[in-house]
Amino acid sequence: MQEKTIKPWGSYQNLLDCLDCKVKKIIISPSHRPSYQYHFKREEIWVVVKGKGLVTIDDKETLATKGSVIKVPTKAKHRIQNIGDEDLIFIEVQLGTYFGEDDIIRVHDDYKR
Repeated sequence: MQEKTIKPWGSYQNLLDCLDCKVKKIIISPSHRPSYQYHFKREEIWVVVKGKGLVTIDDKETLATKGSVIKVPTKAKHRIQNIGDEDLIFIEVQLGTYFGEDDIIRVHDDYKR
């Protein structure tokens, strides 16, 4: 397991990284959100394990709480915002042909990255 990677919105930790998939534990701090983004080479499945989030996929918003499972198709614009008082924690399973961080196309980013 890799060390935690700190981001302006929280952190993530790689739990599994192999040819077929990548699995991350993602923690989003209260009131924060990663960039609104999409990927060409992977889809994602998120399983919320703690907290409350507002999920946006292709401009459609839904609420997510503990036990929610969200599927993000390849090329779908997506993000999740922590709308609770505690950390939002979810497990992200990436499936596809490539899992590099350079397959992130940012549409909007609160942190100007």
